[in-house]
Formats: sequence, structure tokens, C-alpha cells
Amino acid sequence: MTAIDHLPHAIRRVRHETRRRRLTVAEATLITPRMKRVVLSGDMDGFVSLGADDHIKLFFEGADGAALMRDFTPRAFDVAAGTLTIDFALHEAGPAAEWAVAAKPGDMLELGGPRGSAVVPHDFDWYWLVGDETALPAIGRFVEELGSGARVMTAVAIADAGERQTFGTKADWTALWAERAVNGPDDAAALLALLDARPMPAGDGYIFVAAESSVARAIRARLLERGHPRAQMKAAGYWTRGLADAHERIED
Repeated sequence: MTAIDHLPHAIRRVRHETRRRRLTVAEATLITPRMKRVVLSGDMDGFVSLGADDHIKLFFEGADGAALMRDFTPRAFDVAAGTLTIDFALHEAGPAAEWAVAAKPGDMLELGGPRGSAVVPHDFDWYWLVGDETALPAIGRFVEELGSGARVMTAVAIADAGERQTFGTKADWTALWAERAVNGPDDAAALLALLDARPMPAGDGYIFVAAESSVARAIRARLLERGHPRAQMKAAGYWTRGLADAHERIED
């Protein structure tokens, strides 16, 4: 640990040793009509994930037999019990979604990582977590890990009311939902309307944004216009319309 780690609101970056693992599906259930939760079991010795939005690489076989990699969030894990939970948003076709749709106990999945973590401290005065279905695993984990007294607001674009999720948390959590069945298909406009209707809270806050790349970029730009500090916000494109495996950090 360095001296900077003791400063208020210091986001600590930690690198991890990585290894490949081959785990077995223990459970596979739909938690909403478009979100499937897969619990994997096996050797989790040495697995480390310190950040709610960490990413691991999942390996799938493409149509031509070539290996394909996709980034996913470790939704939950228990090293001692040898389990790892991954939530799959079944929002569009692709090797990961196709595998998840068919996943059943006994199936195998190979994975690696995470390579590192960005550890966001729990000393901010408030938190805003914004995204679409692909961000829900990270948002859910973040909300669940916050302690008593933390103030957190989530704003998430989903297909309809059936995709709403609840999280067990000690935090003071406000959940906002932009439902495409009601608000239309423009996630950026719907999420910005939710955010623009609320004043920026007093004090120091941390904002996390993850969605389709153009949506994440639009939200980040608006929040910067409203005066939120760059250093206290992370925006990521978890996917890009029309492209495969296009995960990117949104920066200037």
C-alpha cells in the first residue's frame, strides 16, 4: 500500500496474477426473462476480485472452431466454497449469449483473470451508478457491497418492468429504471432524462457509467457539463452496436 491509498477518495489500482480455470456449471437459472445466472464450481484457489466492475475473460468456441473471448463481471464468488457466479444479459445474439441460453449443470466453461482491480473506496458522500442490462452485474455487486449509511442511486435502462432487479444492501439505495417499453429505445435520452431531473447531491460523489459505448459517452459528457470531476467518475462502453467484443474505457 502506498501513501496515496490513505488519501480521501483514493481509487486504488491492484494487479493480480492470472490463471486459466476450467469450471463446471452447478446451477443455471433465469433471474429475469432476459438475465441468466450461472453458478460455476471448481478450483477457485488464488482467485481475487477486489472491484465491483472487475472483468474476467470467458472463452467460447466460434463457428469455425476458433477460440473467442468475452469480458464478464464476477457477480459473486466464494473461494473457500469453490464457486463463481456470472450473470449473462441475453440482449443480443453472440457466442456468450448462445452458450448461456443452453447452459445446464455439468457443462464446462474456461475463464481467466481478472488481471486487476480498481478499488473504489466507500468514503464518498454519495454514489451514482448508471447503465443498461450489461452493467447490472457490476451495479448489483457495487450496491450489495456498500455499507450502512452509504447513499447510492442507480439508473438503469431495461426492456420492461420484468427486468427490474432487487439487491440486498445496507446502503440507502434509490433505484430508477428507464423501461424501453415505456420510454422508447433511445437509452441515452431516457437515462439523461432521469439524471437531469435530479440535482447533483452535495458533497463528494463517485459516478460509474457502463452501457453501449455511444450511450456511456453521452452520459459522461452531460455529467462533466454539470461539473462532476473527471477523477471521480468512470465511464465504460461495455459493448458497441454492430461490433463484437468491443469493451472500452470512455475517456477524453
